[in-house]
Amino acid sequence: MALSGEKRPPPPVAASGGTRRKLILALFVSLSALFYKQIQPPPPKIPGSPGGPPVTATRTRLSDGRYLAYLESGVPKEEAKYKIIFVHGFDSCRYDALPISMELGIYLLSFDRPGYAESDPHPGRTEKSVALDIAELADNLQLGPKFYLAGFSMGGEITWSCLKHIPHRLSGVAILGPVGNYWWPGLPANVSREAWYQQLAQDRWAVWVAHHLPWLTHWWNTQKVFPASSVIAYNPALLSEEDKLVIQKFAHRAYMPQIRPQGEHECLHRDMMVGFGRWSWSPLQLEDPFAGGGRGNKVHLLHGAEDRIVPASLSRHISGKLPWVVYHELPTSGHLFPIADGMADAIARSLLLGEDDDGPQPARDP
Repeated sequence: MALSGEKRPPPPVAASGGTRRKLILALFVSLSALFYKQIQPPPPKIPGSPGGPPVTATRTRLSDGRYLAYLESGVPKEEAKYKIIFVHGFDSCRYDALPISMELGIYLLSFDRPGYAESDPHPGRTEKSVALDIAELADNLQLGPKFYLAGFSMGGEITWSCLKHIPHRLSGVAILGPVGNYWWPGLPANVSREAWYQQLAQDRWAVWVAHHLPWLTHWWNTQKVFPASSVIAYNPALLSEEDKLVIQKFAHRAYMPQIRPQGEHECLHRDMMVGFGRWSWSPLQLEDPFAGGGRGNKVHLLHGAEDRIVPASLSRHISGKLPWVVYHELPTSGHLFPIADGMADAIARSLLLGEDDDGPQPARDP
């Protein structure tokens, strides 16, 4: 009991509704700012810049100021019978060009796609911009008005973009195990669904995020709470029996430290955001770029039937709708068939000479 005359402390004043709302808003803003900071990718380490990797490759400057690193091999282009530009796939670089023998008189040009190895990143990259980069690269190196094109995996998807945006520059195309976009306009729901569920569950989530929430792609593939892309993690569950025979060639490349020196976001994550992004068109809408062309002027699409990384069903459906695409489904091959012994030369002969209508086959042990 309080003594007579002693002042009692005032009772606590309940927070008004306005105060509570302000506190909740402040907490929400603080948590949002923290989350925003967490999901932001680090800035790329641009080659040749302070803190960036050194420039050791031959590079060419594009009209927008970016640099592309490239590698020339084979016979000199002035003496070549055929000129091929190779577009590398996911988590690869200019050194991953097909090991084609030069007996056919081939000049081979490969390059680091934007954000990979020693090519500058392109934060505004789109499916169209890479095709235009290829055309400008050919012009800078004076390859002439036309060239052959080959692309593998994610690079295979890019060859579709070249058929859309620069068909007049192409003499022939080899599309090898191409990545497909499950949201391409005109792709039947049942076809997309069949291919979708051939992926591992964690890859379905990673691809879904890249398409619907591209701004979250970096966070999703670097956080440790949920399983991220198994392709980035080199999950052995993705390998077919034939892939297991050649995976050592791919997973232990001596130049692997040179592939991601700028960080993962502008190469791997940007690949996913563009490759699985919102396209305004699809390969199903393309027209034959070589109508009335010669034996070597064709589009060849090759896919391993046992591919567990990129389902063959999308390629099968697209080729069925485009009669001008020469489709070769390799019955026992997986995703890595282009690096199997003998395949590079078989692909080149099919592309350049139209040899082997049944499609190239990997060399097999006796």
